[in-house]
Amino acid sequence: MNQQSSYRIDVYIVTLFAALLSQSAFAHDPVFGLGPHVLFKGGVEIAPEVFIDRAGNNKRNVTGLELTYGITGDWAAGVDLPYVNKSTGNSSDSGQGDLRLFSKYRFWRKDGPGVQQSMTVAVKVKLDTGNIDDSSGRTDSLLGLAYGYESRKWYRWAALRYLFNGENDAGLRRGNKVLYDLVGGLRQHQTGYLEPDTVWLLELNGEYSERNELKGSALANSGGNEIFVSPGIFWTLRNFAVKAGVQIPLLSQLNENQQRTDYRARLILEWHL
Repeated sequence: MNQQSSYRIDVYIVTLFAALLSQSAFAHDPVFGLGPHVLFKGGVEIAPEVFIDRAGNNKRNVTGLELTYGITGDWAAGVDLPYVNKSTGNSSDSGQGDLRLFSKYRFWRKDGPGVQQSMTVAVKVKLDTGNIDDSSGRTDSLLGLAYGYESRKWYRWAALRYLFNGENDAGLRRGNKVLYDLVGGLRQHQTGYLEPDTVWLLELNGEYSERNELKGSALANSGGNEIFVSPGIFWTLRNFAVKAGVQIPLLSQLNENQQRTDYRARLILEWHL
């Protein structure tokens, strides 16, 4: 083998290894907010999760399984299968939650030296399939837009979502919601693809809710504005990741007499195949 051929092989190996490093750097999303990440073509993501919501006497635990498939390098789709356990005071209920179908499409991407910026549009539809909550006869849909800046050290995300809530069989329609997120992330120590990798996250998550309606009449004890500060962590090892965070109320301006959120927490495990 001559020196020129050996040089080309060395360059190929370095380029391939750099690509692997960039994949590990660019495979992150926030814990609570919407991020722009999509799967590679033909990729499969399996993500069990636990979500906990506490607001006074109202308690809600959701155990879910999210399955995602990479249709192309810019388009992914999947399904979310939740199981819900909730309680209010001395009463409790549990059962299968409504199935959710979702899709995300990356329509803009800009790569630079060690940096990737991207934007995606996301849609999610909640179907009337569960046997718990007040969702019987109701179909909800969500439309979102997300931006991400991702480098080997710093991460920045911003997202805006709008939730359209349908009316159930009893004539109750929960108020539509506007959700907005600003997120920053820091990787303190740059590691290789075969090494554990940690990114620390700090999210600002806001929710504005319209009042609920019963047969066309607005309900007083509903709607309002909440803002949360949410510290979290994203830990990865090759194709496995752990995402975890806690939402802490920063501002609660809810209408009339409502239970204000004490905290929310989320733990997600992700496998990419």
